[in-house]
Amino acid sequence: MALRPWSDLSAANWLTAGVRPWPRLITFGPAGLPAYARLRFLPDPAFAGQSENDAVADEDGPSETEQLRSALETLARHTSTPGECYFCLWDGWGTIWGDQRTAPAFPPEVLDGPRVELPHRSYFLFRGALGDFGDWGAAEMWAGQPRLGLPDPAFVWPADHAWCVAKDVDPHWAGIGADESAIRELIADSRIDVVPADPALPQPTYS
Repeated sequence: MALRPWSDLSAANWLTAGVRPWPRLITFGPAGLPAYARLRFLPDPAFAGQSENDAVADEDGPSETEQLRSALETLARHTSTPGECYFCLWDGWGTIWGDQRTAPAFPPEVLDGPRVELPHRSYFLFRGALGDFGDWGAAEMWAGQPRLGLPDPAFVWPADHAWCVAKDVDPHWAGIGADESAIRELIADSRIDVVPADPALPQPTYS
């Protein structure tokens, strides 16, 4: 089944409640989880001021979406509610809104409906099973043309709040908060590049 737009924003209260530095919130999610890590889509910068354009990426490796899916497959074993999860989609992606040639991805009641509001960011909220990751239930771009490549979610978390994945638009990594056993399993997963992280410290960034 596809993910469903969800207008009851109370499920996102653990994101919006409290006072936390917004860069930490949008890159690691809620505070208070037992351990944190970074899922790296590119190696960290080798020197200060390095441009992301100069980063060495594995051209034949899995995409960011595939790496995120692998991480979620592991995290599914660390929640009691894999069938009830929440997904935030950043409203800044142009592909959501359509243009003169393409239809909007979602109907007006979704695009004009309530959004999860964080400093400098707004998100549409969706609900569904973790296995529905990637299926936003979006409309065709035009008649007979399926919509291609909607972005990854900015946040994913299960209803039991066992963990949270945060993938902001700017960093070359996604932040993950979870219990220590989940973080250890992610770090040991050879399909992905996961390293421990302390959200209170500055994280590596490209210029």
